[in-house]
Amino acid sequence: MYADRYHSTASRPAGAGAALLISGAMILGLYYAGPTIAPGTFDKVIKIINVPVDDAKPIEPKPQPKTEQRKAVTTPLPHVPDRVVDLPTDNTGIAGTNVIGPVTTEPPGPVGPVNGGGGATLDPPGPPVLVGPSVDPRYEAMLQPPYPPAEIRRGTEGSVTARVLIGADGRVKAIDIVKSPSDGLSEATRRQALARWRFKPATRDGVPVEGWKTMTLRFQIVE
Repeated sequence: MYADRYHSTASRPAGAGAALLISGAMILGLYYAGPTIAPGTFDKVIKIINVPVDDAKPIEPKPQPKTEQRKAVTTPLPHVPDRVVDLPTDNTGIAGTNVIGPVTTEPPGPVGPVNGGGGATLDPPGPPVLVGPSVDPRYEAMLQPPYPPAEIRRGTEGSVTARVLIGADGRVKAIDIVKSPSDGLSEATRRQALARWRFKPATRDGVPVEGWKTMTLRFQIVE
């Protein structure tokens, strides 16, 4: 048993030496297997040489193929004969001319008498027919205005005269007080005329026109 232990111990140096040899061989193989870089490769300078080039010549365009020009062909119009047809006639003495001669006419007949005799006379137009405005009977009851209470208390009585302008529609367009015993009666007449009075308008030859008319109203207190 002791002899075996001694034998296993003596074999260790030999194994270590073999391992070192194998490792060295591998390192050498890797060294020679790598790429070899030559020293001084990057110190060279690249020189650029300009090579002269001849002047470029213009490119001449290629000749285009010639195209034949076609001449326009015109077709003559069909012949149309004249429409004038010479017809035989017996009136050979009539000929046209460009000379314009004097024109002769027969003198007018005698003029008849203006006044008297057998000549007709025209009567001058008469004056226009004017008809003045008049009170419309349908509104006659509205002519008298209401008596103002203040004038009744004062005992004011009398007549009011007024000129009114009546339009073509029969309504009063304006009023002018000519005579009145008081302002109260004048104002009452003015309001009544503009609001309630109606007339038949004046006419000129039957056409309605504006016209003036004078009206007189009596104010009297009745007990």
